Amino acid sequence: MFFRSDRRPDAVPSSSPTSWAAFSSLRIPSYRTLWWGGLFTFMSVQMQFLLRGLLAWDLTEREGALGLVYLCFGLSLLFATPLGGVASDRYSKRMILVLAQFVITVFAVLMGMAVLLDVAQLWMLMVAAVAQGTAFGFFGPARVAFSADLVGREQLGNAIALSLLSMNGTRIFAPSLAGVLAGWALFGIGGAYLMAGATAVVAMMVLLRLPNVSGSRDDVDAPSFNPWAEIIDGVRYVVAKPPLRRLVLSSFFIVMFGFNYVAFYPAMIEGVFGLDDAYVGYISSASALGAVAVSIPLASRANSSKAKIAMILGGLGFGLGVIAFGLAPGFWSAFAVIGFVGGANTIYQTLSNTMALSLSDDAHQGRVQSLMQLSFAGFGIAAAPLGLLAEVIGLRQAIMGMGLVTMTAAVVYLVAEGGVVSVRDEAEALEAIEELAAA
Repeated sequence: MFFRSDRRPDAVPSSSPTSWAAFSSLRIPSYRTLWWGGLFTFMSVQMQFLLRGLLAWDLTEREGALGLVYLCFGLSLLFATPLGGVASDRYSKRMILVLAQFVITVFAVLMGMAVLLDVAQLWMLMVAAVAQGTAFGFFGPARVAFSADLVGREQLGNAIALSLLSMNGTRIFAPSLAGVLAGWALFGIGGAYLMAGATAVVAMMVLLRLPNVSGSRDDVDAPSFNPWAEIIDGVRYVVAKPPLRRLVLSSFFIVMFGFNYVAFYPAMIEGVFGLDDAYVGYISSASALGAVAVSIPLASRANSSKAKIAMILGGLGFGLGVIAFGLAPGFWSAFAVIGFVGGANTIYQTLSNTMALSLSDDAHQGRVQSLMQLSFAGFGIAAAPLGLLAEVIGLRQAIMGMGLVTMTAAVVYLVAEGGVVSVRDEAEALEAIEELAAA
């Protein structure tokens, strides 16, 4: 038995109290379990994300090495994400999530032991990045498609916003915790990695409590199953729907270039500002604070008629904030700018993912989501050439270039959509901004 968006477990009446509108999806027990599992998963992931950069910098002190590690992550994600989308459309989503979490846990522990035994090398980071990138390629599409199965289309935007809230909430303290532990002699980077591994174990135990939700295409005969044909079918589906095609392409460039600023936190904080590991964690938390600040009001508005306008404004603000980060004269100005970047990025990601799933039928949701998440593979791939570019033209200039490309992609999407914010829509755009600001 499997669940569809119109026949989901633990359904609750749609007449939730208005005061709880931002948290309505959490009234569904199975989604609440998925949310808690995601919370612990993201805590582990955010810690490892920071530790990966810190260890690469400590081993080499080169921006190019930072980019190389994320390149390995991105290439494996690029290969695995389409397969993850196919798998989530066909197989048990709980099984996919648990197996992916197991891989994340194992390599967190292995890296921690390598550091503690003083045998860590750059190639080990690269291998771990490949393994975890592959795991994420399966984890991401399954988790988002699972949300749609559990809450239905009428609460899809709310569920995605709350999922991002769990991710961004951990970013407030997880990177800071990792940075503090890494700089504390009692723990160091190795101990911090093991702490991230322990958190991943908790996530895996929670995910095991989820219902066994099969894919929407599990009725297809197994002997005829061809994953590559399924991937091609998913691509054709997106190409055949112009609004969905434009959304996927614009998201790819906005995330691929805009999100790369996080890969260079260690180089900016330690190399430019001359601060220690703990400050790398602090500035990552600034992004999370901005993200959480917009997540709760956004959760109750993610399905509104003004979502597309707010999404485009979020993409433009995201690019502008990245440019400002490249220009920041000191740590505290950078801290403030990154808070703004975190909020704008969350608005864009929440609304673009909601829109993509809303434009997709049940049979293609996993594959559409996998194409949306290929942008994170692009982020990892672009990190290597951007790191080399930073060594040639300067780190600040490279970061500003990332922001410029991000803004350009948002503008191109706006034009391709026929100028969503036309003269007729200007009042609605201003009203959308005012609503988010008031909330």
